[in-house]
Parts: sequence; C-alpha cells; structure tokens
Amino acid sequence: MIGIDVGGANLKVVDENGVHIHYCPLWTGAPLTELLRQYANGSDGDAAVVMSGELADCFKNKLQGITFIVNAVRVVFPSARFYGTDAHFHDGPVPALAAANWLASADFLREKYPDAVLLDIGSTTADIIPLSRFPALLGLSDLARLQKGYLVYTGMLRTPVATLLSSVNLVGKETPVSTEYFAASADAHLVLGHITQDEYTCDTPDHREKTPDASLHRLARVVCADLEEIGNTGAMQIAEAFWDRQRALVRDTVRRVAEESMASSIIVAGIGAPLFARECGGLDLTQVLGPAVDALPAHAVREVAVRTHGK
Repeated sequence: MIGIDVGGANLKVVDENGVHIHYCPLWTGAPLTELLRQYANGSDGDAAVVMSGELADCFKNKLQGITFIVNAVRVVFPSARFYGTDAHFHDGPVPALAAANWLASADFLREKYPDAVLLDIGSTTADIIPLSRFPALLGLSDLARLQKGYLVYTGMLRTPVATLLSSVNLVGKETPVSTEYFAASADAHLVLGHITQDEYTCDTPDHREKTPDASLHRLARVVCADLEEIGNTGAMQIAEAFWDRQRALVRDTVRRVAEESMASSIIVAGIGAPLFARECGGLDLTQVLGPAVDALPAHAVREVAVRTHGK
C-alpha cells in the first residue's frame, strides 16, 4: 500500500521508502503516469489516492479531471482506491473525489487531536480544518470551504505577490504594485530565509534561477523596477510587506476558526509548518510525523486505507 496525492502542481507519494514530492503541473501535460511507474516495483498494484488536481484549467470540468487522474493512476496501480469527500473509498471516477485530500488529513488526525484545528499550509493553499467538526465537513467542496474560511488560497511557493499587495511602502513612499505575475511567494520566503533554495520546487515566474539574487530581481519587477533602481533594501521591503499580509491573513483566519469551533489547540503541517506553528502558537507536526508532514494527505490516505481495509 502506498499513498498518493495528485495535486494540480505537485505529485506526492508516501511509501515504505519515505516521502517523494515531484513538481507535476498537470496543465502543462506533465507525465503523471510515468512519474508513478517508479513506485510500482514490487507493488501488488494497491494504492490509496487523494486528489485536488481535477481543478487544473486543462480540464473542461472537475469530472473530466477526476476521470483523467483515476485512469492515469490505474495504469500503474490497477487496484488503486480513491478517497472522497464522503470519507469513503471509491473504485472509479465519481464527483465526490474532487478535492478530498484535506478531508483525508482530517480523518487521519481527528482521533489523536479531536479538539484541534489543523492548518496545512503548502505550496499553494492553506487548509484550515476544525477536527472536532468532522461530520459537518463531509461533502464540503472547495467553494464551500472558501466561503467558510476553511480554505485560504495562499501558500509558501506559488502565490503571486500581487494577489496580497495593492501597494507597498517603498523607502517611505506608498507605491502601487503591478498585477503582472512578476514574483511569487517563494521569492519572498527565500530572501527572508523562510525556505531554502532546495525547497523552491515550483517553476519561477520568469523561468530563471532559484537564488536569492534572482528572487530580489523578480521582487523589484513587482513595482515595475529593476533591482538597480530600488536596491536590495527596496526589494526586501516588498518581500516583508507580502509576508506581513500573508501572515496576518492566515493567522487571523486560523484564530477565527479555532474560536468558532472551541478548539483547544492548533496543529500545523505542510512546507510552512515550522514557520506558521510559531506564528499561530501551534504544534509543528514535523515533530510527530517527520518528513511526512510535507505530504500529509498522501501519508494520511495511506493510513486511513490501512485502518479501513487492514492492509
């Protein structure tokens, strides 16, 4: 049994050898089946799968995306089972499979942390899940989660900087920003020391290097400038302004959900776990799960499948 999480941008696999994360942007025709083949050696074709990649805009609708992912996985793992937002496993493509990865994480963690709010902040989104309300979570779509504040569309790597900033105080002068995709959250977090170059796993907005210097150049573009015009100080001010806004957005939403659900604690997973556990006063699940925390839904669906099916 292996656990697989097929996102729109990333493929995450958890097996007996550890955690494996691949940048796999489905909208570019990334070879999902071929990436999975390396994990089939010695396998009996059994896998537990969750997904969110059905929302990729290469698909006409969610069901088309679900069908594509199910078929692509089944080429390699014929006996794969797919976890849905009804908290059941399915053998084929059904609407309930859309964006059920967050629920698998909740299903896995709710027994050990029954009164906690889970924040899983990855490359693209922040899932904010009140584990005490598990029955009420069943069937929720991403649309419903956005409306409830259980899904905040900002992450550590792929968020365009301009989505959270309308202006920035640049060397004492309030400056509007360009809404072009000049810089991503990964650029801000890299220059601020929140992530390493190795953790900058997605593509860059300009398809150039993943270095602090290159990130500073991209950040300068956010105000339609070259780095030589505003200097490292100006580019860092843009990064800091983005981080201030992102931190407040996520932290305030977590606190609101925690208050509404009368949670006794906050637990944090994803690539942003160490950073946001500190900001939210929560437990970094890296201390409990190790590297699996960066691929929590893949780990979780594997454990839920073993719990449910006994293998």
